[in-house]
Amino acid sequence: MFTCLLLVLPFVTGLSKPANLQPNRIEKRLNETNYEKFRRQHVDAKMSVKKCDTEMKKKKIYADRNKCKDVNTFILSDYKQVKAICNGQGRYDQTNGTTKSVAKFRIVRCDLKNNGARKPKCQYKGTLLTNRIVVVKCEGKLPVHYYDSILS
Repeated sequence: MFTCLLLVLPFVTGLSKPANLQPNRIEKRLNETNYEKFRRQHVDAKMSVKKCDTEMKKKKIYADRNKCKDVNTFILSDYKQVKAICNGQGRYDQTNGTTKSVAKFRIVRCDLKNNGARKPKCQYKGTLLTNRIVVVKCEGKLPVHYYDSILS
């Protein structure tokens, strides 16, 4: 009886799942907030132009129906500095409801090289842009949507 219990226990507790069936921490979950999605898709202090393919895949950044996203922008900064745009370090624009950063950022823009591709065949060309004012939409003092960057 004890041996039988030892064989069944891992299955009951979920400890028997192979590593490839465990949930991916980076993958968007149903309970991911808009801010968490924004952080995952747009804030990465260690991003470089050579890592577009790798990071887009790792962070599972795709358009609808597993199409490759045409363009994605990464802000090369600590998330606290980006969050500050919505907490006094940004200028609100009433005409379109966006907020422009006071601070200037470096960004990496990843442009899809093979238009119309679907995952896993996404290939990107990275471009480093400097001295950029970042334009975001804020909700509840948190950035939730990346709109644009402006050369200052």
